[in-house]
Amino acid sequence: MKALIKELVEAYGPSGSEGPVREIIRRHVASLCDDCRVDTMGNLIAHKKGSGGGKKVMLAAHMDEIGVIITHVDEKGFLRFAGIGGVNPWTLLGGRVLFANGVKGAIGREQPKSPDDKPSLDKMFIDVGATSKADAPVGVGDVACFDRPLADLGKRLVAKAFDDRIACAILVQVLRELPPTPHDLYFCFTVQEEVGLRGAHTSTYGVEPEIGIAVDVTIAADVPEGPHMNMELGKGPCIKVKDGGMLAHPGVKNLMVATAQRLSLPYQLEVLTGGTTDAMAMQLSRAGVAAGTVSVATRYVHTPSEMVDYDDVLHSVKLIVGMLRAPIELG
Repeated sequence: MKALIKELVEAYGPSGSEGPVREIIRRHVASLCDDCRVDTMGNLIAHKKGSGGGKKVMLAAHMDEIGVIITHVDEKGFLRFAGIGGVNPWTLLGGRVLFANGVKGAIGREQPKSPDDKPSLDKMFIDVGATSKADAPVGVGDVACFDRPLADLGKRLVAKAFDDRIACAILVQVLRELPPTPHDLYFCFTVQEEVGLRGAHTSTYGVEPEIGIAVDVTIAADVPEGPHMNMELGKGPCIKVKDGGMLAHPGVKNLMVATAQRLSLPYQLEVLTGGTTDAMAMQLSRAGVAAGTVSVATRYVHTPSEMVDYDDVLHSVKLIVGMLRAPIELG
């Protein structure tokens, strides 16, 4: 999967600008499904028909990543910006960004008045090498993502947009490996998750699934003085019990656990104290959907250097394929 992962994580795709990512995914999945369409919001929905007698299942992974948007260009060509999604100023200084037109820039900061001054977005700027406002190659309203290549450390991978391109790669691989199934499956690659689960809201409303499964990242707590949570790299897929926006449907959670045990796959139970996923939007659609999440433990989430364990990725594929190839009873 590493070639696919590299292609996805290095692509440009901040919230609202997911087009390049969508075209990569469409190229990989079009021949693997019965129908592939883009809805009004920009969600890519790949429908794979089942043999009958199964459930209507929606699987969601969001295509967008956090980014920045230009708010002002000064007379010397320096760009002021705001965040799109959860951008942490502590991670930005000296970083590089990429705009849709290919322009790159470096992030700088006003001279602090005190060594104790905390970084903040309103004191930062992007330098694209311009010498004046007139020759700045981008302007107000233009959007950039962070610019980092994939680093393959063998067992561990580091990239700028594992949230949530690693889940997009997982779902593409599930489509590649999935044998005939009784279930009617909708693989939804959603938009604008980082700014409010917007694509998942509309796509779930349109699909009307019986079961919803989000695939996303979650915080790995296995770093020095990390948070007191259970999730670690290399210990298998994380099966969500709770996060800041939802309680997983017990039947879906139990199905995931039973599947992992049946296939002798490592797994972890995830209780995330903050944040949420597309499963929250699926759960609350129409009259409600039985929803859960398969998460990949990730270090340094929402930084330009997120880290995942490759075995966790491969085991997530096996877990989801195992769930979808067998009859589903939620009890």
